[in-house]
Amino acid sequence: MLTREQMAQRVARELRDGYYVNLGIGIPTLVANYVPPGMDVMLQSENGLLGMGAFPTARELDADMINAGKQTVTARKGAAIFHSADSFAMIRGGHVDLTVLGAFEVDVQGNVASWTIPGKLVKGMGGAMDLVAGARNIIVTMTHAAKTGESKLLSQCSLPLTGAGCIRQVLTDLAWLEIADGAFILRERAPGVSVDEIAAKTAGPLHIPDSVPEMQF
Repeated sequence: MLTREQMAQRVARELRDGYYVNLGIGIPTLVANYVPPGMDVMLQSENGLLGMGAFPTARELDADMINAGKQTVTARKGAAIFHSADSFAMIRGGHVDLTVLGAFEVDVQGNVASWTIPGKLVKGMGGAMDLVAGARNIIVTMTHAAKTGESKLLSQCSLPLTGAGCIRQVLTDLAWLEIADGAFILRERAPGVSVDEIAAKTAGPLHIPDSVPEMQF
């Protein structure tokens, strides 16, 4: 199965020159380290930073320069720092080309649950609800199954939703999938992972093309 770094590398292949991109907390933040050389991508953070760079080295570390997840980051040349209200105006106004989010569950209708598990203490939804409503494209990154073995790719989400009908692409530690016509479509599989294993760990309807290539790293 894919490591967190490999998942970030795979998502980075979906970036395009000139994109404005928001990266969620967790695996999505690692995508900043894999922007292809020569590609001009502006990374946006809800707390008011446009032009976020890679994670800092010890020499670059500035405790006051943080992303929405309170991780220290760098700012690239041309970056801008502004009020979080302006940041959310960018998101709600449809100016973010791509957002990458983690999730607890995704279903075949494109619904996503990413912010709470009943009975567990959470800080709140943060900017996820705005991002899934305002971004032009959304990629979800998550493990294919929970630690207890239950699939996270479902016919219908069981947890409170972050957004409805908004997800079209999912990257798990086992596979790259698209969502269309009430099913998950298997497009790529992690190196060494069989189609049968992916099918066994997918609870929702799964369409398997005749050829499913392995991801290359």
